[in-house]
Amino acid sequence: MTSPLQTLLETRDWLLADGATGTNLFNMGLSSGDAPELWNVSEPAKITALYQSAVDAGSDIFLTNSFGGNAARLKLHSAANRARELSRISAEIGRNVADKADHQVIVAGSVGPTGEIMAPLGQLTHALAVEIFHEQAEGLKEGGADVLWLETISAPEEYIAAAEAFALADMPWCGTMSFDTAGRTMMGVTSAAMVAMVEKLSHPPLAYGANCGVGSSDLLRTVQGFAAQGVERPIIAKGNAGIPKYVDGHIHYDGTPDLMADYAVLARDSGARIIGGCCGTMPEHLREMRNALETRPKADKPTLEEIAKRLGAFSSPSDGLGDAEPTATRTNRRRRN
Repeated sequence: MTSPLQTLLETRDWLLADGATGTNLFNMGLSSGDAPELWNVSEPAKITALYQSAVDAGSDIFLTNSFGGNAARLKLHSAANRARELSRISAEIGRNVADKADHQVIVAGSVGPTGEIMAPLGQLTHALAVEIFHEQAEGLKEGGADVLWLETISAPEEYIAAAEAFALADMPWCGTMSFDTAGRTMMGVTSAAMVAMVEKLSHPPLAYGANCGVGSSDLLRTVQGFAAQGVERPIIAKGNAGIPKYVDGHIHYDGTPDLMADYAVLARDSGARIIGGCCGTMPEHLREMRNALETRPKADKPTLEEIAKRLGAFSSPSDGLGDAEPTATRTNRRRRN
C-alpha cells in the first residue's frame, strides 16, 4: 500500500517539515534533563500546541514528541518499560491534530538514537538494537503515525538496525544522520557513504538526508554531497536555525526567520525535497520558509561560496569527500544542543 508521504512526494516538488521539538518545549517550561516524552502523558495540551504550531505555520510534516522514547534512553528516567506506551501516545496526539488540519499533514513518528555505542566498540548488539527500535516502532504505529522518522543518527550500524526494526513493524520510514565533524558523522560517515548504505538496505527509507549538525551552511554542503551521488531517492534537509549561543543563561540560536527562508530555498535548489528546521527553529521561522519556497522560483544549484555568503561560513574547509573547499570557515566550533 502506498503511504500518504509517498503520495505527496509524487505530487509535490517540495514538502515543508517542522522545526525544533526541544527548543519549543523548553520555551513551554520543560526543564533541562527532564524527558520530553513524559509530557505526552502529563502535559498533552502542550504537546498538542507544539504540533499545532507547526501545522499553523504551514508544515506538511511534523515529528512526534518521541525522539528519546526508546527503552535505552528512557532507562535514564526509570521509564524503560514505558517506551511503547509513550511513543503510542505521542502519535495519538499527533493523529488528532493532523486529522483536524485544513491541509494534508503527515504524522512522522520520531525515533532518535539509543544513546548506546554499538558493538564491537560498545555493548549494544545488533539484535538488541533491533528489539529496542522495533518496540518503539510498534508504539508509533499503534498511535497512528503515517511514517517513522529516524533522526540524528551517527553510526551506520544503528541506522541499519533501525531499518530492520521498521521492516518488522511493516512501516514506511525516513532516516537522517547528523553530520557535525568536518562533513562526517561522529562515527565517520560521509554523505557519499550514507547514500551507498541506504541503497543497499532491503527495507530502504522513502527519503533520507541530514539533520542538526553545526549549522545550515554545513548541512547544505552535505545535501549537495548526497545529490552528487545521482540517486533519485528524495533528500531531506533539516538544519539548525543558526549557531547556538549562551544568552542570559539560556541557549539561543542566532538564525533569523529571513536567514532560514534563504536556507530553505538554497536547500531546495541544492536538491532537497523535504525541508525543515532542527534546533532553534520556531514557528516564525517555518512561516518564512514556507513563504520563500512558495514565492521564490527554482534556481540553479548554489555554489558553496554563495551558501557561505548567505548563511555563514562553514565550520571546516572540507566535507570529507575530496580536497578542501576554497570557502570561508568558522574557527570557533560550538557545542551542538
